[in-house]
Amino acid sequence: MSRVVAERQDVIATLAEVFREHGYDAASLSLITEKTGLGKGSLYHFFPGGKEEMAEAVLGDIATWFQTNIFDPLRNGDTPAAAIEDMFAAVDSYFRQGRRLCLMGVIAASGAHDRFAVELNRYFADWRTALAEALGRQGIPENERQALAEEVIGGIQGALILARSLGDAEAFGRVLPRLKARCTLSHN
Repeated sequence: MSRVVAERQDVIATLAEVFREHGYDAASLSLITEKTGLGKGSLYHFFPGGKEEMAEAVLGDIATWFQTNIFDPLRNGDTPAAAIEDMFAAVDSYFRQGRRLCLMGVIAASGAHDRFAVELNRYFADWRTALAEALGRQGIPENERQALAEEVIGGIQGALILARSLGDAEAFGRVLPRLKARCTLSHN
């Protein structure tokens, strides 16, 4: 049974979960209509470019959330230590304590990477840059901050995959504090 959706934004969260759980390539239009409760006509009304436009909208929504809740605070927070602490809390909450995969990571590791390379590259580069800037304001030498930012972001992404693969969401919770400690111990 189809449902009524007033605005395009009303379906973005559901589309995100479909792509997160099934990947871009496996998210068929029939699966998307089933999970969203929208008919094909409604989906094409909101997304005339089809599945690719749906994914672009979802990735844009995620990028905006991270820009507002992670990247901007890292760049503009009152203290870099507090901004980094807040980043880890926001990441833990966003990824539901390791129970939710990173859709950017899912697509980056899939055959759809090339199709969305600009969005993916911007997301990961912005995160790395914002974190490196905060680490620099915290006193970490320039020659270490980029590498540490990459290590932390890679650790977060890897911990999400590990938690999912092991069926142990707590693995994510065990890794985050160690990554956070790296951000404070590196310059001591």
